[in-house]
Amino acid sequence: MDENVAELTDGAYRKTRYQGAILKGCTILLIRHQDHESGRSYWLLPGGGRIPGESPESCVAREMLEETGLQVQVAELVLDFPSPSGDLYERLKTYRCIPVGGEAAPGFEPEPGAASRYAIAEVRWLDLSEEGALELVADDAFTCPQLQAIRDHLGCV
Repeated sequence: MDENVAELTDGAYRKTRYQGAILKGCTILLIRHQDHESGRSYWLLPGGGRIPGESPESCVAREMLEETGLQVQVAELVLDFPSPSGDLYERLKTYRCIPVGGEAAPGFEPEPGAASRYAIAEVRWLDLSEEGALELVADDAFTCPQLQAIRDHLGCV
């Protein structure tokens, strides 16, 4: 079995989350998940797990289309870090993506288990070069460090 794909009985668990930093200069696209049960919402980069036999780049392109409605050109890997303790995934691999078609809009979650827990409620372009840009995710221990690292990698400070 592929070392980055470790499925549990429902097929929902994968060791690595492949996500896209969809960028226009220093502006990045985020999605907002809305939890059905609690009503809690949170911002994150679009992404998910690979299907067995799928390349990382194909996974990222598929996830971007499903979750944002955008067709993207997947460029280089920009981040590879361990996921926060207790998360579904063990690693986060983030690829720089360039939009090449479609319109950014809230997409869908095709896995029934995930779709029963949350919906993609909103998309938002966030300019990482603006002062205070990270206030949107300042209290989020999952998303904030990723956006800081992407901002630093891009030199958008």
